[in-house]
Amino acid sequence: MQKLIAILNVIAWAGFWAFGYIALTSDTESSSLTVAALLAAIGAGIGIVAWLLLVRHSEATGYARPAKQVPREHHRQPEGQA
Repeated sequence: MQKLIAILNVIAWAGFWAFGYIALTSDTESSSLTVAALLAAIGAGIGIVAWLLLVRHSEATGYARPAKQVPREHHRQPEGQA
């Protein structure tokens, strides 16, 4: 499953860069600007989500160090205190 997400990540970022370039270099009067900008935004969104899923998986499996965060138990107030 992680390989599939990694492939999706690469394809999404490639789409972002390709359609982003088309959006930046197209004429402002053409409708291809809107379509290319929309496809670039979709590619960026899918790429970010896929990248975050890969980071979460690599931290969970021990491939990468976990992020330095305060544990959830530290944020809870002791019972009896308001």
